Amino acid sequence: MVFGTFDMVHEGHVDFFRQARSLAPEPHLIVSVARDAIVTRIKGNKPRRSESERCSLLRRNTLVDEVILGQGDGYIEHIEEAHPDIIALGYDQIGEYVSNLEKDLTNAGVKAKVVRLKAFRPETYKTSKLI
Repeated sequence: MVFGTFDMVHEGHVDFFRQARSLAPEPHLIVSVARDAIVTRIKGNKPRRSESERCSLLRRNTLVDEVILGQGDGYIEHIEEAHPDIIALGYDQIGEYVSNLEKDLTNAGVKAKVVRLKAFRPETYKTSKLI
């Protein structure tokens, strides 16, 4: 399971999906798309595409098996519902949910392993630099 805004899908995201898929012998990649209100709160501006457009874009990606919307408030419940074995975080994902993730998973009884993925040419492939 991976998380993100995915306002556009660029080569950095494709590598992110490939790295996440490589963590399991029979991968089923679940992508959790951040809600519009959460993106606005965290990033300070609205995403360019609506959450439904971003989900639709990801559903067409052959590396993605399942697309779900993140929660409007919190995050553990939708992770519990998805039952991931592995949660793959991007190299640049930070914030309260990331710093508390392993503790919150343990407290919720979720047995997912948390892995931090490597950057792929972040000087070029970062959405904020491409927009």
